[in-house]
Amino acid sequence: MYRAVTRHIEVTVEPNFMPERSVAEREYFWSYTIVITNTGPETVQLRTRHWIITDAVGHREEVRGEGVVGEQPRLGPGETFKYTSGVPLSTASGFMAGSYQMVTDSGERFDIEVPTFSLDSPDARRTLN
Repeated sequence: MYRAVTRHIEVTVEPNFMPERSVAEREYFWSYTIVITNTGPETVQLRTRHWIITDAVGHREEVRGEGVVGEQPRLGPGETFKYTSGVPLSTASGFMAGSYQMVTDSGERFDIEVPTFSLDSPDARRTLN
């Protein structure tokens, strides 16, 4: 599990390689489950997301958009939001990093870190001789 905390907002990520959705040597697919927990005193709402997805040969793709999985969750103190999404790559490994823009009830906007996480398939594992 990967974890980051920014301004009392904890983000954890659990990636999972999905061989049943992967097409041998052409596309590899991972799901990832993210849990966002507000451990602070303020109510916040997730407004936008920004992802940087990098494959094993360094090809980089940036994705920006409103909310996550069609939602802009609002989290009061102690509340949690959990979702699962997915990502395909043309290589057997890569990594993702990103951020969410949050807004407080008073209108203050700030970014929180999504921890960089590794996307590894069994094909990406190498043995040492």
